[in-house]
Amino acid sequence: MPKAGKRRTRGNPDTEREAKKKTTTRRSVAEDRGLMFAAFESEKAQPRPKLDPVYDDDVAVESSSEESSSPPSPLMYRPYIPEELADDPDVRAAFKLAKTEYHADRACRSAVFDHHSSSSCLSNDNPHLLHIREAAKDAVLLAADSIISLSSFLDADDDEPLNTCCGLWIQHDIKKKTAVVLTSAHLIRAKDPSIRNPWMLGSTCEYHREAEVIVHLLDGETAVASLLYLQEHYEFALYEVVVDKPVQLSTFNDNVHSGQDAFRLGRDESLDLRITHGRVEYKIPTRHERGHYMYFSHDEHKSLHDDGGPVIDLDGKVVGMVHNQFKETFLPSSILHKCLDSWRKLKCIPRAHLGMTFTPIKLLDPICIERMRRKHNIASGLLVEQVSKESNAEKLGIRMGDVIERFNGECISNTTELEKMLLDIGGDHFDQAKVLKTETDLRIQIFRATKRCRRVRNLTVTVSDRGEDIIEGTYPITDGLWR
Repeated sequence: MPKAGKRRTRGNPDTEREAKKKTTTRRSVAEDRGLMFAAFESEKAQPRPKLDPVYDDDVAVESSSEESSSPPSPLMYRPYIPEELADDPDVRAAFKLAKTEYHADRACRSAVFDHHSSSSCLSNDNPHLLHIREAAKDAVLLAADSIISLSSFLDADDDEPLNTCCGLWIQHDIKKKTAVVLTSAHLIRAKDPSIRNPWMLGSTCEYHREAEVIVHLLDGETAVASLLYLQEHYEFALYEVVVDKPVQLSTFNDNVHSGQDAFRLGRDESLDLRITHGRVEYKIPTRHERGHYMYFSHDEHKSLHDDGGPVIDLDGKVVGMVHNQFKETFLPSSILHKCLDSWRKLKCIPRAHLGMTFTPIKLLDPICIERMRRKHNIASGLLVEQVSKESNAEKLGIRMGDVIERFNGECISNTTELEKMLLDIGGDHFDQAKVLKTETDLRIQIFRATKRCRRVRNLTVTVSDRGEDIIEGTYPITDGLWR
């Protein structure tokens, strides 16, 4: 990223201070005709639009007769010495000078686009992606203009940023000349010097909400961003930026399936694209990972600062936002869709907290699935992995190894489906109660592992927009005896 010193050339400071003081007011989308939102596509993806040439109307176009009226520069041609003059020292000296000028001119012209200096997985030298290379290039270029970079600073005079992430334009207010960018909460996450790799932390984090955040625009300019909303459970943030020019809003696709080709995009310190090819994958999450994550499986080297960037499909549509490039996790668009809808309507993202984590039975080995079906008549559901200490779920008697087969009468087969349901429950309850940290009931069907019986119970859940942390149950050994 450009160093902190370069950001002093950003726009009008008064305008930026005014933007940082701007407060968010609740308003009807229908009333604000100047407001544009990112598009979400839940149906089958439409045919991909073709890239059209872009012309600058302000550039005068000369006629072909005017271009050819003067002879070409000698620097356009490679110099050589005729055989009959090969022994002439003056000619050789002139040739040496002409050759130097010729190569200098070529180097200067090549440097304009610098097309020899970098390559990606979509270069012509990579035969492995030949079958999708052209479609993938179009997809990447369609998505590129909506991807920006952001840096955070604890102090305005810092030279080194706290963190650097990517972001996506998701909203543009044409009248107010402001835009909203979606990025990773890692941008302002506190660093713990005692932890060697801060990106591998669990779900409990501290955030510098007052950190100065700089947006690196694609034209080389920078602008100060003001925090609109921080979502700790899904670990993303929304920032507002004053922009004088139109921005390209992202297009999202809710449909994503395991095994499909995808590309993770980011930007490096020069704002050049980073392109990583991989495939979408469902995995059983580790102990400190959220159940709604999806995974980006690839064999390439790990990139830095791609958090907050998009994972796109071959139509150039965003199927997820990179959560953690080291763990290869991303937040699927179907979850982002519900979150952003809730934020626009309610100015918060309420969610029902269950106090449990799960493993989807469908992700187990087929031998295990068949055994559960044969012995217990369980075909699908969520296997309980952890129950938070002193939670309502623990008080209800739910333990590790139990299976939750139904939620409010509905069969849930994976944690992404569950997450969408928890967002719906939270949104509906908040819309009625108008306050957070309240409780509501969720009817669940439980298969108790130890007693091998089914029960239907009401589980009281808390509605909150904070992160949900599962507290491990522990007890002290004080008398030297184990029992």
